[in-house]
Formats: sequence, C-alpha cells, structure tokens
Amino acid sequence: MNTYSKGKLSYLLSILTIMTLLVLAACGNSNSADGDKKEKTEGSGETYTVKHAMDKTEIKGTPKRVVVLTNEGTEALLAMGVKPVGAVQSWLGNPWYDHIKGQMKGVKSVGTESEPSLEAIAALKPDLIIGNKMRQEKVYDQLSQIAPTVFSEELRGDWKSNFKLYAKAVNKEEKGKEVLADYDNRIADLKKRLGNQLKQKISVVRFTAGDVRIYHKDSFSGVILDQLGFARPESQDKNDFAEMNATKERIPAMDGDQLFYFSYETGDGEATKLEKEWINDPLFKKLKVAQEDHVHKVDDATWNTAGGVLAANIVLDDIEKIFLDKKQ
Repeated sequence: MNTYSKGKLSYLLSILTIMTLLVLAACGNSNSADGDKKEKTEGSGETYTVKHAMDKTEIKGTPKRVVVLTNEGTEALLAMGVKPVGAVQSWLGNPWYDHIKGQMKGVKSVGTESEPSLEAIAALKPDLIIGNKMRQEKVYDQLSQIAPTVFSEELRGDWKSNFKLYAKAVNKEEKGKEVLADYDNRIADLKKRLGNQLKQKISVVRFTAGDVRIYHKDSFSGVILDQLGFARPESQDKNDFAEMNATKERIPAMDGDQLFYFSYETGDGEATKLEKEWINDPLFKKLKVAQEDHVHKVDDATWNTAGGVLAANIVLDDIEKIFLDKKQ
C-alpha cells in the first residue's frame, strides 16, 4: 500500500471515530435529558395557597403525610379517603371513637386537642398539619416550623365550613364537594320522608360530670336538626350554643315532643350518676315528653363530641330509626 493510500485510510478511520464519538455523546445527552425530565415530573407538583384562620399557607403538591389535630378534622379526612399518619386521640375511646377505629389502624396518636405533642408530630415528618385556632393557637408558630400548617377558626355548630377548608388543604376539593353533596341529598330525602313529623319540638340535653346543658341551635346536633327543619322548644330556639350549668329548676325548659339526651362519660361514672339522678327526678318525670315515653338516650360521641361528617350521618341514622322505622 502506497503512502497516499495509507493516508486516505487513516483519514477515513479518523472520520469514523469522530462520528462514533458524536453518536455516543448524543445518546448520552438524550438519556440524561430523559432522566432530568423524569426527575422533574416525579418531583413536581402544583403549588397552591390556602387562606385560613391564622395566615396564608403555601402547599406544594398533594400532601401524603397529614397530621390532624381535631376530632372533626379526622372525620373529614377519612370521609375524603385520606388516612392521616397522625391524629389527636378521640375525646372518648382508646384512643379512637368506636365509629372510626376500624379506619384508624396504623394511625399514631399525637396527644389531645388541648395538648398535642410537638415531638410526636415532628417525628412523623408530616407534609401538612391541620389544626384549630380555638385549640392550638399558642403553638401555631412551632407547628408551622415542622410543616405547612392550616388552622380552622371555630369548633362548634356548622361543621361544613371547616370541612371545605380541610378539603382545600389536602387538595381534594372535588372529593369534598362529592361528600357534601351526598350528605345534603340525604338531608333532603330524609326531610321529605319525615313530612309533618318535623313540626314536633325537639329538646336536646347533655350530662357531664358536674354540669347539665340544654343545647340550642348553634351546636352540632342543633345544626343538624335545623337543617332537617325540626321545630325546637321556645327556650331552645336560639342561635347560640347552650344553656350551661342548668339547675333542676330548669327541668321544665327541657320539655318538648321528643327529647334526646347524651352523657359524656369518661370512666369515673360521674356523668352517668348525674344523668340517672336527673332522669329519675320527680320534676323530670312530670314532663309531657317523659310521660309520653318520648325520651331517647343517644351516643355522646356521635351526637356531640366527634363533630364531623361521619358522626353527622350517624345522627341521621338515629333520627331515621326513631321517627321512621317504627312506622314501617
């Protein structure tokens, strides 16, 4: 092979080598670009802002590890298919109410509504904390340092406003609307079937250790009764919470066409003792509602303490059984 031929061959080999390197580099760049794109897709999420009782909170993506610090908030999450990683314990139960304990397996208790444990919350590494101004205002700043935090304002009466806030916070507004629509449809259906029975005046009483309360319309059960359209005794037909620390002289104010009562029994027997004392009092037995045997004991957890959408539906179950089942 002459010198010219050797030079030509060497030139061609050089060109092929350069082209090969360029192709390999292009493939590498392509793979790298695809990898960056995938990483960006997996790590991205819409950022949204939630205005709440304390501030405006920015949340990135749909939260996966939610800690909830109110009983009614826990019910809201469960109703939307969101299982919290941590929650404050129920006011009754060990640690959860009977009507939710089946859905709370694996959820860690982080203290009570009044005293949540910051250490327990931080250990769960939440990406969202849901709380309430009435209960946890003093620790809002500390909670906000752990994770984005959203607080509701009130804890009594109409639970729907809080529910809507929680739905927005967990990025489940459409699911939230669905849950509320199902509830409202049930109210409308039950209201229609109750018909003239809605003219009956419903009295609501609660017994706790050392305190007897006659509940008005701005209470959990009061709001539900009002949505159904039930009448209330004149002394209870008020847009506030309750008459607290009632004395036995106020027993006549408990009268009505139907009376629902519940007791907050924590295990020491004091609420149950007070309940029996009042229910068996001669003045109580003289009430028209007692003489007609229209006195109904219902569950404090569902009629009052839990305060959420799951409990509200159980209240509707009870009303349906008492007013409609016996007529079928």
